[in-house]
Amino acid sequence: MNINEFDYDLPKELIAQTPLKDRSSSRLLILNKNTGELKHEVFSNIINYLNKGDVLVLNDTKVIPARLIGEKEDTGAVIEILLLKDIGNDTWECLGKPGKRLKIGTIIKFGDGSLKCEVVEKLDEGIIHVKLMYEGILMEILDKLGTMPLPPYIHEKLEDQSRYQTVYAKVSGSAAAPTAGLHFTKELLKEIDNKGIIIAYVTLHVGLGTFRPVEVENVLEHKMHSEYYVMNKETADILNEAKDEGRRIVAVGTTSTRTLETIASDNNGRFKACSGDTDIFIYPGYKFKAIDALITNFHLPKSTLVMLVSALASKEYIMKAYKEAINNKYRFFSFGDAMFITDKM
Repeated sequence: MNINEFDYDLPKELIAQTPLKDRSSSRLLILNKNTGELKHEVFSNIINYLNKGDVLVLNDTKVIPARLIGEKEDTGAVIEILLLKDIGNDTWECLGKPGKRLKIGTIIKFGDGSLKCEVVEKLDEGIIHVKLMYEGILMEILDKLGTMPLPPYIHEKLEDQSRYQTVYAKVSGSAAAPTAGLHFTKELLKEIDNKGIIIAYVTLHVGLGTFRPVEVENVLEHKMHSEYYVMNKETADILNEAKDEGRRIVAVGTTSTRTLETIASDNNGRFKACSGDTDIFIYPGYKFKAIDALITNFHLPKSTLVMLVSALASKEYIMKAYKEAINNKYRFFSFGDAMFITDKM
């Protein structure tokens, strides 16, 4: 399976640089995964395509201000650190720039020095492990010293940091937002609940996979980076009951999808309260065990996320849908429009 099979041409002007004023006013392209039929909608009308008894699964991770600009304590050289994953005992997996200036033992201080870190390990692909040194509550310190780690294709300043956060974000730990969820408002979620659609939550902290492109020609040689997930008993029970009764499970975003498919794959199609790290790689040929439908954004060419949606529908239908979206000037990527891949229109 060649990476070029998942490529497409996207005019740069279609890459959304800022969020819309009203989250739910984005456009929505509906794709029937069985027939390839397409329909244009507004996101707030997603409720018309969800049925009473459906389970809508949201990722309640919260993005932390993970981008830190500091300086080497000995030379004053400017260093940028992107916190990716808490690996315990105040040690974090990070990306560090410029990597050549970072050696084991390097001390970096941020702001007034209330936060420092020491490089304790250097790994491949620019990844380092750092030990954080601070007094007080880390998240409060990051709120003062850090900034939201917007993707590299967004060049405009984000005036309201909360717009790179879902309205239901709860569990701090992500280096990027689960962007499919950015379209929901509290009011829309209330309407969905009132219709009898069951809302359930999982947590997956978005990490390095978001920032790493596929760099191998043969897709099967790509190595996914692991991300931490949690499912509680309440969600597991809701999902098992839905499966038993033949009701749909609708994932919001590829992060929710990867969490659900990881757990179902490990438990013969069932769900249970659990946590762990997943490096599941979903591409065409994969047989879905958990989800029936997916609300998602439009993804980067040659990305693992394009491969995931191509596994749920088909590569042919996805590329046709992306062409339709481009022709109709949909907005793409994190702050862009949405797509609903469903089994019925």
